[in-house]
Amino acid sequence: MDPKVDPQAIDQITSFLKDLSNFGIRLTQPWTLYQAAIMLGLFGAAHVLAFLVTPRVEEWMRSHEGWPKWRLRLLVLLRQRIRLIAFVIAVWLVSAVMREMTWPSRSYFIGIVAELTTAWLVISIATRMMRNRTFRRLLRWAGWTFITINILGYTDLVANVLDRMAISIGTLHLSVLMVLKAVVILVALFIAVRIMNAAASRRIEMIEDISPSMKVLSVKAVQLTSYGFAFVIGLQSVGFDMTSLTVLSGAIGLGLGFGLQKVVSNLVSGVILLLDKSIKPGDVITLDDTFGWISSLGARYVSVLTRNGTEFLIPNEDLITNRVVNWSHSSDLVRLDIRFGVSYSSDPHEVKRLAPAASLKVKRVIASPAPVCHMVGLGDSSVDFVLRFWIRDPTNGLTNVRGDVYLALWDALKEAGIEIPFPRRDVTILPNPETPRPASAAEVAAAMASD
Repeated sequence: MDPKVDPQAIDQITSFLKDLSNFGIRLTQPWTLYQAAIMLGLFGAAHVLAFLVTPRVEEWMRSHEGWPKWRLRLLVLLRQRIRLIAFVIAVWLVSAVMREMTWPSRSYFIGIVAELTTAWLVISIATRMMRNRTFRRLLRWAGWTFITINILGYTDLVANVLDRMAISIGTLHLSVLMVLKAVVILVALFIAVRIMNAAASRRIEMIEDISPSMKVLSVKAVQLTSYGFAFVIGLQSVGFDMTSLTVLSGAIGLGLGFGLQKVVSNLVSGVILLLDKSIKPGDVITLDDTFGWISSLGARYVSVLTRNGTEFLIPNEDLITNRVVNWSHSSDLVRLDIRFGVSYSSDPHEVKRLAPAASLKVKRVIASPAPVCHMVGLGDSSVDFVLRFWIRDPTNGLTNVRGDVYLALWDALKEAGIEIPFPRRDVTILPNPETPRPASAAEVAAAMASD
């Protein structure tokens, strides 16, 4: 089959080349050079003005250090662009004056430069507020390209060219223009959804009648629903046929069946943890050798922060299938035991009285339930006791409160004159009957007299 050439495309390309030729001819006109000289002078004046104004602006900003961070960040962005701002204001003023005093053609390029620099200024400030560096650069260059094409009047030409760059798969017609529209619309919708989700999350966190686990579940449900709707609405808005996703859905289902079993298991386990409320943010848990409190619940894992600052990302499935000690599951009341011993010369009744009173001197130990002390054995070197006390803040650590109670117990026993013994061993050396006994002094004297 012979290839066919689209006459409309040839006409558009010819028109574009003709406009480009006319644009090149206009660049050689005297008034064009005059406009270039005017803009060069305005840029130099803006540079001098920025040099003079910037120190005063910095001094004024230092006097407002108590302002919110977003406002200070915006001021920093404006300070960095004082020269561009001054140039934009000056070029707009000159363009307005020249349009009133002379023919529009003699201020045509100044007007174009004014529109382009204004668009670049707004886009650079708006994108700079975004934290993701890669996304910020991508959006900045995409916005600058679109604004430039729109100001120069080539929007329809570029759109037609991109629309003809397409592939067809069955009933699916996928063009570059459709992909670009979908990306722009989806990004805009996702940004809006992200802002809405942040506001909804704050509102949910403020509700005191909902448990922490239900708050997390509610936030995840809102996020999943909102992003799903945004994705579907974005694709439908550009004319994408949603029935074409059936093949993709089948491929995803096949992938889940073979390669993503663990991922799905963790996702389902996360939902179960949120529903049964066995694990929630703020709980103190022990899993194998990991002891810490839960800082966040994710879709795939649970973040556990230990006392030494190490953060463990434990898969949700492990919390379902393994044995987990939740120190604050139904109550934040936790009992701790410490063992110690005193010498046999001590009065055990006095020890049972002093030990609970000593533990109550530690701020974190509560008085109800009251601490108790029991004698649990008669050791080789000491009378053994166990001291049991209760706390209500396991999230603040267990080892530190045990250490404080040990110190308080040490001071109380030392003040009462009660000895905390250490193991003692007596070694008796017995003579060996096979070893010759050394002669005594009398025997040596008798032997010498006989000689």
